[in-house]
Amino acid sequence: MVTRFLLAAAFAALSIGAASATEAPASKVTVVFDRPIPNIPGKSMKGVVVEYGPGAASPSHTHPKTAFIYATVLEGAFRIKVKGQPEKIYHVGENFVEEPGSVHEVSANASDTEPARLLAVFVLDSDEQELVTPTRQ
Repeated sequence: MVTRFLLAAAFAALSIGAASATEAPASKVTVVFDRPIPNIPGKSMKGVVVEYGPGAASPSHTHPKTAFIYATVLEGAFRIKVKGQPEKIYHVGENFVEEPGSVHEVSANASDTEPARLLAVFVLDSDEQELVTPTRQ
C-alpha cells in the first residue's frame, strides 16, 4: 500500500516539472504521515509535503473520489484553481480545501524566484492507492 502511494507521489513529482542535472529539482513530494483513523473504520489520513521550486507547477489532476483534502501553505505562495472556483493565490498560513471528486486545474508556485511548500492532508478510503491522476486535456 505504502509502495503504491510512494510511486504515485513520485509520478506527481516527476510530472510537475523537470530540472537539469545542475539545478535543484523543480518539485518534491514527501509523505510525512500515513495512518488509519481508528474511530472511522475504512478511512485513513495521509499527510504530504509538496515543495515547488521557483516557477514550478503541476498539470491538471484529480485525487481519489473519496478524498477530502485540506492544504495549508508553509512557505512562499501557491496559485490554485479548483474547478468551479476562481483562481486564487494563497500565502503562508492560508489554506484551501478540495472536496471529493474535485479537479485541481491549477497548482503552481506563485513566484518565479522563491520556493513554495505546503502540507496537504488527505482523508480518504484506506484502500485508495493512487493519490494523483493527471486529467486528459
